[in-house]
Amino acid sequence: MAVTIAPLRAVAVSILAVAAALGAGHLAAGFISPEASPIFAVGNAVIDVTPTPMKEFAIQQFGEDNKNVLLGSIGLGLLVLAAVAGLASRKSKIAGSALILILGAAAVAAALSRPTFTGLWLVPPAVSILAGVASFVWLHGAAAVPDSPEVPSENKQMAWDVPGLGRRTFLVTSTAVAVGAGAAALGGRMLGQRVGAESSREALDIIADIPAPPIPPGADFTADGTPTFITPNSEFYRVDTALTLPQLRADTWQLRIHGMVDREIVLTYDDLLSMPLVEKTITLVCVSNEVGGPYISTANFIGVSLADILRRAGLNPRADQLATTSSDGWTCGTPVDVVMAEDSNALVAIGMNGEPLPVKHGFPVRMVVPGLYGYVSATKWLVDMEVTTFDEFDAYWVRRNWAERGPVKTMSRIDRPRSFAEVPPGRYVAAGIAWAQHTGIDRVEVRVDGGEWVETELSTEVNIDTWRMWRIELDLEPGSHRIECRATDRTGFTQQEERVPPIPDGATGWHSIAFSAQA
Repeated sequence: MAVTIAPLRAVAVSILAVAAALGAGHLAAGFISPEASPIFAVGNAVIDVTPTPMKEFAIQQFGEDNKNVLLGSIGLGLLVLAAVAGLASRKSKIAGSALILILGAAAVAAALSRPTFTGLWLVPPAVSILAGVASFVWLHGAAAVPDSPEVPSENKQMAWDVPGLGRRTFLVTSTAVAVGAGAAALGGRMLGQRVGAESSREALDIIADIPAPPIPPGADFTADGTPTFITPNSEFYRVDTALTLPQLRADTWQLRIHGMVDREIVLTYDDLLSMPLVEKTITLVCVSNEVGGPYISTANFIGVSLADILRRAGLNPRADQLATTSSDGWTCGTPVDVVMAEDSNALVAIGMNGEPLPVKHGFPVRMVVPGLYGYVSATKWLVDMEVTTFDEFDAYWVRRNWAERGPVKTMSRIDRPRSFAEVPPGRYVAAGIAWAQHTGIDRVEVRVDGGEWVETELSTEVNIDTWRMWRIELDLEPGSHRIECRATDRTGFTQQEERVPPIPDGATGWHSIAFSAQA
């Protein structure tokens, strides 16, 4: 006997089947690697093929939430596809089953495209397909309404709430699938955390053999609106391509150093702990930071001198690039001459602000190189280091039209007042930050309403690898105003007025704020 499913039931059947597929795949990935989850594998593949301008737009518009926006967009797309497939499956299981198979194939293709792919990564999409198709067939059967003269056509269309037509059976079945999908997704997440990085991190205690000098009084002007000199770990900016955080354990972590070296080296976490641990106060900034942007932070990093590690391996004199790789396959190219400079302070870092690196900031091990933008220096979840040349290798962002070398540009920012703020007329303190890592800030100037440039008061300098705060007292007349700032570094270079976007090697231009003074 032919069957028909009411439209709402048909949509629910398909959506629940897709949810079951995703939940089951996520659970299976919990036993293998969170990155192997079908939705994360597909999401990471989408990130890799997204054009650079679109990535920059997402970073600027959504900040650290850009990955949540991507996952939400994928989820919305799946919802629409499931609804369409459900409506097409009112009389047949073909469309819904085909959707599950197509989505599973997409997950397989995404898994195969990942740099860290292993054969086990095929298990989660296979589990997704089996769970999704089985759930769809089961739900479809529970939702079906027989085509017979005894059932009025209007009831067949609105049978979601019609007693006697499998209503209870469908509700029980759909509830079971929904609960199972949710439980599977939660179980996958818990499994990933249980065997992953956080439990390993909690067992560690990182203490520097050579601590950084204490931050001197007057290093910031927080009372006047600047950030604290040291950025708390929870507030430190994060910009990377990892859709899900890599789950590496310190006790199994290894770093391979190879390429143009005299001897290949493999280091463990214990090897790093046995070396002299130094603490350096360093400001990091992202190349995606727009003029006046938020992607800059300062921390006390604890680690081993990167130059010392490379000396152990013995560098070929022709080598000019250090190609590093994250556990998720992201690559970075760092100039060897910057790393090996006598005053470089480059670290293979394991600690941040007195504790092991947070997972989102690279646990167990990352790179930190003062004076370079993060895309050419700050590899998180570090697992591989190849000494090579710029002629031989292009890193992730270089292949996407960013510059090979990314020295940090001299910049400044206004933190107070905020855009379009209303402040009292008369005496008012404006404040902000400036940076020229590995060069040092000489002065910061501001001007109001296009007037004369006036030098500001600078905070106490901690070192040339960190930001400096500035402040100035203004005498404001009532009305609308515009304040601009510019920095000059120790080489005598002064910021230029022209605004240049971040791509290919960092933004430039004066930061300006429009505000008003009102009684």
